[in-house]
Amino acid sequence: MNPDVRENIAWVDLLRIIACFLVVLSHCCDPFVAHFNADYPKFLQGCGMGSAVRCCVPLFAMMTGVLLFPVKGTLGQFYGKRLGRLLIPLVFWSLALPVMYYAYFQLAGPSSSPSVDMTTFTGEMTLQKMYTFIFNFNYDTTPLWYLYMLVGLYFIIPIFSAWMQQASRKDLKLFLKVWGITLFLPYIKMAAPALGYLGNYGHMGLFGECDWNAYGSFYYVSGFIGYLVLAHYLVKYPLDWSWKKLAIIGIPMWLVGYAITYGGYVLMNEQFPGNYAYLEILWLFSGINVFMMTFPIFVAIQKAPVKSSPWLSKVASMTFGIYLCHFVFVQMGYDLYLRILPDAVPTLVRIPLNAVSVFVVCYALVRLLSMTKLTRRLVA
Repeated sequence: MNPDVRENIAWVDLLRIIACFLVVLSHCCDPFVAHFNADYPKFLQGCGMGSAVRCCVPLFAMMTGVLLFPVKGTLGQFYGKRLGRLLIPLVFWSLALPVMYYAYFQLAGPSSSPSVDMTTFTGEMTLQKMYTFIFNFNYDTTPLWYLYMLVGLYFIIPIFSAWMQQASRKDLKLFLKVWGITLFLPYIKMAAPALGYLGNYGHMGLFGECDWNAYGSFYYVSGFIGYLVLAHYLVKYPLDWSWKKLAIIGIPMWLVGYAITYGGYVLMNEQFPGNYAYLEILWLFSGINVFMMTFPIFVAIQKAPVKSSPWLSKVASMTFGIYLCHFVFVQMGYDLYLRILPDAVPTLVRIPLNAVSVFVVCYALVRLLSMTKLTRRLVA
């Protein structure tokens, strides 16, 4: 998710809004997924909806690829502009969100969400969270993991841009094929022990990875950079597909990806109940199944006959801020709807209801913050 929009492109504005809402929706699923076997129906419904929206973050990454390639200006100019605009919101919300969580639980009392460890919301722990963000995000600031990752992409984007400006279509396709191989790595890593691989000195990394080397064969061509290059490729060389061809290819592709994501998560929970280290493998954004769900949606949005409009641009311009602040409001919404709605209301109704409410509340907050020059830099 990139706050710097070079120009208003209608379908990219739509992409930003859809991706942002899907992020909010995915986090609204998490408290229900966290029930696991303690409330299996809630787990299945939360997991089912959460699996369907795993494309949210890859879509944001692809949007960045659309907007930032090719890079103009010097390396120093790019770093100064992009990193400067990213670090201020990162610092502010890393400090603000723990305070907001602490204040909320002090006023509303403990949450019944199984994903919340109330022992971490003391005054002492809140202060600790407010300075340890220099090392990494914490539960209160979970969505900010993307900003740390985005800093890394900003470091490498100008270098890739220089190559892509002189790369042929064949060169770009070759890189994407190599990147495509990396989408299978999580599953190769899962299968390797069953085929006799015992690791090295207790470390189960592949292709050169070990305790003293995290950078294996595919390290430099894997991850989100592939989504950026793919987006650039699809914009430079748009697919000349009819809607019928897109449906014939895209719908089965999405369904297979979803079946692997949802079915795999449920099966992994049966084998390793509540073990996120294993469960998250099926939800990895750089896994082949999530790619299969992302690709047809991106192509469909790119192809959609979207016309520019002031309201579309306005909502799109607020999505970065909505992303930054939404997590704490997801918690508030979960607790509120648990109190006011009978338990008989299906989880599949509670989740989207909370997501829409959170999106609207956060939009209003971000709109308010964007009205003054001093606070605008915190959300845009």
